[in-house]
Amino acid sequence: MKQFNRDTHKKLGELLIERGVINHAQIEEALEYREKHGGLIGEVLVELNFATEKDIAQAITCQYGFPYLPLLNYEIDDEVINAIPEKVCRQFCLIPIDKIGKSLTIAMSDPLNLKASEDIELMTGCIVQVFVSTTTDIKQSIEKYYKQK
Repeated sequence: MKQFNRDTHKKLGELLIERGVINHAQIEEALEYREKHGGLIGEVLVELNFATEKDIAQAITCQYGFPYLPLLNYEIDDEVINAIPEKVCRQFCLIPIDKIGKSLTIAMSDPLNLKASEDIELMTGCIVQVFVSTTTDIKQSIEKYYKQK
């Protein structure tokens, strides 16, 4: 697999074109769609079936340097799940995945949502470490772990 360096100067669409995920015509169509209907460009690209959630998450990882974590086979301890209420997880599309001392690791679909990170830090008294995951993975994990409670 081709290695990509962190590049915060490039837009998400540019990174996806560079990676061969989408082409210029698709990004133009997505931008027009977003102008009419709103939404984040990554969500629009997925909605139009031009990219997968995983493609978007990995491009965000490349763009901003947040590590990517697929949650499908990841086991989360009950104590960690209890650190953040289900309502908050659903509101910010995130899930706690690990806690060591005062360090809480969370997976988010939008790692640039600083309000969410700050709210979690205030709520838990922990320093938050952010990983990127797909919206679908996070929602499935929320269903799996909070349904058990």
